[in-house]
Order: sequence, then C-alpha cells, then structure tokens
Amino acid sequence: MKITEDMVDYISQLSRLQLPAEEKTAMTAELERIVAYMDVLNRLDTAGVEPLSHIFPLKNVLRADEVTPSYDRAALLAGSPAGDRETFLVPKAVE
Repeated sequence: MKITEDMVDYISQLSRLQLPAEEKTAMTAELERIVAYMDVLNRLDTAGVEPLSHIFPLKNVLRADEVTPSYDRAALLAGSPAGDRETFLVPKAVE
C-alpha cells in the first residue's frame, strides 16, 4: 500500500500531532515499512493456531470474593471534625 503525505496529514490530525515537513517525509517512509510488515504477517498460515488473549494458560488469578462485615459507621466517624452521622463533611472545594 502506498502511503501519501495526505494520509500522513490525516493520521497526524487524528492523533493531534503537528509534523514539520521533514518529519512528514520520514513518517511516510516509516508507515510504508509498517504496512509492508503487516502484509508479511497477513501471509502467515494461521489456520491451526488458536486465538489467544494471553500467552499463559491463566483464566483468573484473582482471589474469590468473600463477604465480610463492615466497620461500625459511628466508630469510623467518631474521629472526624465534622460529620452528620452518615458521612464526613468537608469544605466545598469547587464552586
């Protein structure tokens, strides 16, 4: 696929980059090399390869959820300088 400077301008606009003229020429060549490599990868025979989401055969390594009792609200709010028996009251930070 031939990459043009118009394509580079479009891609740089999408990525919110402003490329100087000398970098556009270099980026055009770089993108052509990337697309050429993707063509090489597209020619590989992957018929017998199972799709992967991870290279290791792990499903879920997180611990199981465990329901435990919460702390007493009154005890947690006891040390606060201001509260309304339900929540901490803080000064307004944004107007």
